[in-house]
Amino acid sequence: MKAALLQLNSSDDPKENICTTSDLIDQAVGAGAGFVLTPEVTNCVSASRTHQRAVLCHQADDPTLLALQAKAQACGIWLLIGSLALKTLDEDGRFANRSFLIDPNGTIVADYDKIHMFDVTVSDTESYRESAGYRPGDRAVVADAGFARIGMTVCYDLRFPILYRLLAQAGAGVLTVPSAFSPVTGAAHWESLLRARAIETGCYVLAPAQTGQHRASRGPARKTYGRTLAVGPWGDILGDGETEPGMIMIDLNMDEVAKARQRIPSLMHGDQFERP
Repeated sequence: MKAALLQLNSSDDPKENICTTSDLIDQAVGAGAGFVLTPEVTNCVSASRTHQRAVLCHQADDPTLLALQAKAQACGIWLLIGSLALKTLDEDGRFANRSFLIDPNGTIVADYDKIHMFDVTVSDTESYRESAGYRPGDRAVVADAGFARIGMTVCYDLRFPILYRLLAQAGAGVLTVPSAFSPVTGAAHWESLLRARAIETGCYVLAPAQTGQHRASRGPARKTYGRTLAVGPWGDILGDGETEPGMIMIDLNMDEVAKARQRIPSLMHGDQFERP
């Protein structure tokens, strides 16, 4: 299976982002991709809750989801929508950060709400409180895409290795980590964490990313790290998107997953001890 990982510089205008994403999907399909992945918050990158409340939708009528379902069907591809920011019915008004796996018929096969919220103080001038605007998910998800079983995660989940071990033990051979990583933490930890998750599980780790300074019509403009990465089951870098919008293409060969796990069968080891 040939996979294309898209690197986007999404703005806070969902309609504009649909066009950009659709164009890149067409390019990926033209290059032979049968599986296309987009980054976190494909529909809207915004630090303004006021703006988000004005432009975001519920899942049932979200135009980005509907457009990308139609695109997957028209192109006959598997599509991982890294995540969409969506309204919910929660009383506190918080949004969902939801990833979707779409099949070649345009059907939603699985969805996953980001579990771990990015509540951190990176420096005196950079802090995030994702949980103030988004409510966390509460379930891990492994989905069958035919060519592979896929463990779905989003961005900050990357720092919690037990989640990835459990996904791999549940049958995942491909782990998805769509992201909008901070430039500071990205430079320090992005590659190391992605390679570690691949090495620990013997999985492909596919991490499509947002990149650059994102145009904002309201509120401060966000910056993201970029460097979309595809990592093989042995921990080798198969593709690097660097910092410009675009895509990387790789070939997925699930025999490589079996081979890596035969060489280092750590998924079968190490859990036979009493917890402290």
